[in-house]
Amino acid sequence: MPVSPALAEDLAAAVADLYEATEGVLIERVRQALAAGIDSPAWVQMKLAAVGNLQAAIEAVIAALQADAAGAIHQAVAEAYDRGQQAAVAELGALPPGRVLAVAEAVPTAPVVDRLARAAVADTGAVHQRILRTTLDAYRDVITRAAAAPALGAQTRRQAAQSALDAFASRGVTGFIDRSGRAWDMRSYTEMAMRSVLGRAAIEAHTDRLGAAGVDLVIVSQAPEECPVCRPWERKILARTGAPGAREVRVEHAVEDGRTVTVRVAGSLPQARAAGLMHPNCRHSVSAYLPGVSRVPAAQPSRGTYEDSQRQRYLERQIRKWKRLEAAALDDARRTAARARVRAYQGRVRELVAETGLPRKSHREQIDLPGRASNPHAAR
Repeated sequence: MPVSPALAEDLAAAVADLYEATEGVLIERVRQALAAGIDSPAWVQMKLAAVGNLQAAIEAVIAALQADAAGAIHQAVAEAYDRGQQAAVAELGALPPGRVLAVAEAVPTAPVVDRLARAAVADTGAVHQRILRTTLDAYRDVITRAAAAPALGAQTRRQAAQSALDAFASRGVTGFIDRSGRAWDMRSYTEMAMRSVLGRAAIEAHTDRLGAAGVDLVIVSQAPEECPVCRPWERKILARTGAPGAREVRVEHAVEDGRTVTVRVAGSLPQARAAGLMHPNCRHSVSAYLPGVSRVPAAQPSRGTYEDSQRQRYLERQIRKWKRLEAAALDDARRTAARARVRAYQGRVRELVAETGLPRKSHREQIDLPGRASNPHAAR
């Protein structure tokens, strides 16, 4: 069974869902805090005095998130590593019984799982700090803009507050910068980070098991909607470890004693990964290549392009954004307008799926907001 970052995609999404749900809770907390007494002449003074109360509420939400996320991350890493091991065992049935037995025997996994999980939990520390800072800054920004606008005759206090609150709900908790300098919102950053660590766990487990069975070669799949970075490695045979560089190697036949075969190797798996293969959103997989038994598959047409898949990701982000705006609305008219935008973007997703054959991933369009489950009119 091939292994790839996609093998743990559902696990990464489950952890990211915790952060998206937290973002929804924070938007609702800020909305409630601002809406209370908004028509009072002393509203500005009341809201500034209540900053400490809001900070305590936010810190309680973050503490609950930290506890839930730590457990979820450890569980997800352990599951991803186990899936990688199972994938290796499942694809080596063609080997002689003795080698199959070797790969099926227990390999110490706890140290690897703990190392990867600790690193992932540590990486979320900056996320939690950013949540508090961004939410309090947004709250103060709403108060400042709402206080200034009526004096300038530009907007009513409610309109100004809604405008500032919309800006926060639209962008969400942001400010996460990856190593390449790209900016991410919280949900996307968390899911990217978890895909990275969980994909690494599954791939490490897979290659460890192959090594235990004496399998030194792997083959890269052809993936749908492949990106330019990964395309050069499609359907190529790689050395599981060792030196980089293309070469021909003479290796033992996988099942026939005393027979050798020549295999064209495109490089090493570490080399390919360093060049970008198996990045967090990579759709490629690697599987054991058994000399003399495995065959390089014929190229298959893609159901869509990489650009199509990126269009779909954009539409999914817009759906989630307008659902946050719906939750932040201070009145029914704004709520109805936001819901209409959600449905419009959902319609564009349906058109794209019908046009290209891409699979629709409805879970990527969902956010968990307070009261949504009990609201029969909430846009889906």
